[in-house]
Amino acid sequence: MFNPQSKFAAALIAVTLALTPTLPAQEAGALLDVLIKKGILTNQEAEDVRADMIRDSNTVPAHAFGGGKSTDRISVGMRLQTQYANIGTEIKNNAVRPVPTDQAFLRRMYLTLKAGVGGNWGATFTYDFASGYYDDAIIEWKPTPDLSFNFGLRKVNVAYEERASSGNLKSIERSGVTRYFVEGNNGRRLGAASYRIGAFLDGKKAINSTTNLVYSAAITDPERGETFAEASSAGDATTNHVAFWGNVGLAGKLANNGTWIAGVGAGFMPDRGGSGTTNFGRGFDLTIYSAYFDLQAGRFGLMAEYLMADVEGGVSATRDAKPAGFFIQPSFLLTETIEAVVRYQKIDSDGRGLQLGDVFRSAPSGGTMNKYDEWYAGLNWYMRGNDLKFQLGVQFGKTKETVTGAPAEAKALGVRSQMQIQF
Repeated sequence: MFNPQSKFAAALIAVTLALTPTLPAQEAGALLDVLIKKGILTNQEAEDVRADMIRDSNTVPAHAFGGGKSTDRISVGMRLQTQYANIGTEIKNNAVRPVPTDQAFLRRMYLTLKAGVGGNWGATFTYDFASGYYDDAIIEWKPTPDLSFNFGLRKVNVAYEERASSGNLKSIERSGVTRYFVEGNNGRRLGAASYRIGAFLDGKKAINSTTNLVYSAAITDPERGETFAEASSAGDATTNHVAFWGNVGLAGKLANNGTWIAGVGAGFMPDRGGSGTTNFGRGFDLTIYSAYFDLQAGRFGLMAEYLMADVEGGVSATRDAKPAGFFIQPSFLLTETIEAVVRYQKIDSDGRGLQLGDVFRSAPSGGTMNKYDEWYAGLNWYMRGNDLKFQLGVQFGKTKETVTGAPAEAKALGVRSQMQIQF
């Protein structure tokens, strides 16, 4: 154990190395030799310090430098998620089963670059090498810590679970409810949130010492955009409109670092309704509504969200669709690193239709039905928090009621695992 002088010397060395991070190894060694001669450090204590210095030098990231003359900060980040899914589908009164999914694959492989150019201006760019899509590509201006403006491509602040980071998900995949409402329109799913190109505002205002008013607004292109072609397109008659988004809620702090948030949001997309994928630009509008709640109190967590939409001409030229769905997801930390998660969800497409593959990721299709129910149960192992974690979950989903009115049912059962590392 170090004596008081040794502790002082170790502190002196730490300060010296922090102030001169590029100090050559010879100079650091000379400093230790002087401390030994003066009797401040023993030979063994000096060797311990040398070992610490070697270990730290091997873990300190390399410096990154920006090309612009005004660049005052730059960072590089990564998120890698690899999954395995084994999922089978069974269709009622059908002897032929779809080919099951039994595959390991890269779910996400994000590379993120962030930079600042002073004056509270900066930029963020994320590319997903696994899917070949953008994530964020924004210019940011943050005049105050509680107010920011984004310009470019990002997710709108409607549909709470969709806006949450994929690195913090407790159930491996987002709910089928979120998928149905926000993922790309395929004639059944709505594509009614997520990535848009436009101008975004996010802010908060203190109400008291523990509660904040949170709010956001955006004006964007009406269509969802994330590929190279979509992000760089100048638009046409089906997209030359403006969509409007808004969200307002309350966020608070609880004892022992607990938090909660609750709010509502809505988005209006002109000419993005209609049935199928051939009615864009023909006067059918699409509106989405969201209500959400998220709580973390000690070891217990609870997330819930209700989504509904008004799709003009969503079933046919003479019939609108008003799909709705909700999920509720409680979680509990069994130990400091092991967490149990359960989720129930339900969707009614109101005649628009959905398939298992639309809402149950990686599941083989079981035909077009009208309603969907799902249970999920899983365990999360936080080896280094969300920076290094392993997740394992079991899903059981069921679609029912064909859109033609004939009785039918399809079921999917599977297991999914995911390993994640991020920095």
